[in-house]
Amino acid sequence: MAGLKGKDILHGNQFTKKDIEAIMKVAAEFEKELKGKGALNLLKGKILATLFFEPSTRTRLSFEAAMQRLGGGVIGLGSLEGSSVAKGESLTDTARTVAQYADVIVLRHPRQGSAKEAADAVPIPVINAGDGAGQHPTQALLDIFTMRKELGTLKNLKVCLAGDLKYGRTVHALAEVLSLFGARLFFVSPAMLRMPEEITASLRGRGMEVTETEDLFQAASQCDLIYMTRIQKERFSDLGEYEKVKGSYVIDQEFLSRLKKEITIMHPLPRVDEIHPEVDGYAGAAYFRQMRNGIFIRMALLAMIFGKR
Repeated sequence: MAGLKGKDILHGNQFTKKDIEAIMKVAAEFEKELKGKGALNLLKGKILATLFFEPSTRTRLSFEAAMQRLGGGVIGLGSLEGSSVAKGESLTDTARTVAQYADVIVLRHPRQGSAKEAADAVPIPVINAGDGAGQHPTQALLDIFTMRKELGTLKNLKVCLAGDLKYGRTVHALAEVLSLFGARLFFVSPAMLRMPEEITASLRGRGMEVTETEDLFQAASQCDLIYMTRIQKERFSDLGEYEKVKGSYVIDQEFLSRLKKEITIMHPLPRVDEIHPEVDGYAGAAYFRQMRNGIFIRMALLAMIFGKR
């Protein structure tokens, strides 16, 4: 990418290994700098706009926290019902409007490809915070940052991506990023929720070792890390189909006790029933630490987009 200054962040495959290592380096620096400090002033006078057409807790709040920790300001639509979206305004017109008031847009939208559509319409950077079942690149970056912190390395990892791999935009972006570090990937899902063929084929075409299975225990027994995802009820047009696959995989103490070694567990959250709360005290349960890391990664991205790191 030759630096992030002025760039959109839209897809997991837009990053080189060098890009990711640079982003993680800046994120680690911000983590250290924030200790004992409430905020930095790198982006004083800059404004971030959050356009969220789908619900969000972690992504939205961590972007807002990241911008404010950097000394910038934040504006947002509030509720869609209280904006011109409720009157039928198009996404591109909304983006063009907001671009008059902000210096960067963070967008979440239910339609795949929406982030690129908005980015093509405005002169300011757009960050994809999830476009339907498409991509969630900043989640992938915080995930790989977490993996390195938890495991000490990104070399030769064996990673199990489990749950909803068809609609799970977090695993789509993460698989792309992990491919740069030579990970061996295990895709675990019900048959109807397999990883999209174009992603699997692309990974194998690049020489990646990819195993597809419906057996979580078999895969986990060979892996260093399990990346769990929830079965996304909201993506199903037929709730009968959802009922067939909900609760397909559950990690609890009994499951962990059957593994021969300790394993790191991550999850983009929110969870439903796929990780039992009794696992929260397990030393390898990294999902709340993972959530915290989102602030540092998003601080790094914002600072680099504005050319401040």
